[in-house]
Amino acid sequence: MKRFFVLALILFTVSEAFSQDDLINKIKDNKSENARFQFTIIKQLDNTSIKDQGSSGTCWSYSGNSFLESEVYKKYKRVVDIAEIYTARKTYEDKAKLYILMDGAINYGDGGELHDVINMYKKYGAVPQEAYTGLIGGAIKNNFSMMQDELKNYLDKVKLQKAPIENWTKTFSGILDNYLGAVPQSFTYQGKTYTPESFAKEVVGLDPEDYAELASYKDYPYYTSFFLPLPDNWSGDHAYNVPMQDLTDIIDYAIKEGYTVGWAADVTEPYFSWRNGVAYVPDLDIYNITAEQKANLFTTPQPDKKITEQMRQDAINNKTTTDDHGMHIVGLAKDQTGKEYYIVKNSWGITNDFQGYLYVTKPYVQFKSTAILLNKNAIPKDLRKKLNL
Repeated sequence: MKRFFVLALILFTVSEAFSQDDLINKIKDNKSENARFQFTIIKQLDNTSIKDQGSSGTCWSYSGNSFLESEVYKKYKRVVDIAEIYTARKTYEDKAKLYILMDGAINYGDGGELHDVINMYKKYGAVPQEAYTGLIGGAIKNNFSMMQDELKNYLDKVKLQKAPIENWTKTFSGILDNYLGAVPQSFTYQGKTYTPESFAKEVVGLDPEDYAELASYKDYPYYTSFFLPLPDNWSGDHAYNVPMQDLTDIIDYAIKEGYTVGWAADVTEPYFSWRNGVAYVPDLDIYNITAEQKANLFTTPQPDKKITEQMRQDAINNKTTTDDHGMHIVGLAKDQTGKEYYIVKNSWGITNDFQGYLYVTKPYVQFKSTAILLNKNAIPKDLRKKLNL
């Protein structure tokens, strides 16, 4: 997930000065008289404030850490704001090492997967946002294009060196320091000194073994673990493969049980509208939508196309479904016609019609998801048994 980011006007961050009520978002029904889509909340789960990833492809870190923040609040009723750029930086460092070892035969760049957040948390701990913002020199939002160009150019120079290759990792980390600042070895949080490892253990307090990544690929055996064939799966992680219908059944069960869900998906289609805050699959020839049809997609709620497993797999195979963006499913709502939508927290600031949230139909999730991340306890027991979880 890397291609999509938004240049927003306002950067929202969390500060200890705010109360818990300020930090935990309470979504209200969206029933403006002028709104074309009017939503009533069925169930909304606790989630921290909307952030802005700025001009960076770090959606996976923002959504993955937002997911962990909700997990912390569910388990401990404790608000924590995890530094997304610490997670991203540690990912870049590990990815760079593998890039050199593999002679450049993996994807290097801003992009990552939801499981990277779990992997980095397990390996390197976490730090609070106040201890490592990644913003230096007066910057107020991420802008990683120059940094990543310099990092990639340096890696490609290293890759061409003859053995023995120099100890290049120090220079690589120095480039990151120049753009993001050095990572503190220790820091003070609420009057106590922590390291990233002790902060993860004592403040975040989550077990990385409690989480699982699921996907749906008809071309692979169901209810088995398989290599997730996505360009940004640089780490070679596996996911559990389930039928398409199971994806939304699992999300429904998770929400019912009070668990949020990390969600990776394609957001390139004309029927995904950030400005309108709505995504659905219109019952049209979806790859040949006319200009007139496109103009009317979001004038009022309309029926979704029925999605089949073959449609889903064909879209993956022909690359009309790609791994573009990571988000965070935090609830369930219905529109004025009674159709259900997942409430999705995004990381593009509050620049759309619903103050940073999207309403996404179940057929869209079935059709365009690339993976989901959730607590194993959020998976129905019979399915957990099938998956040996």
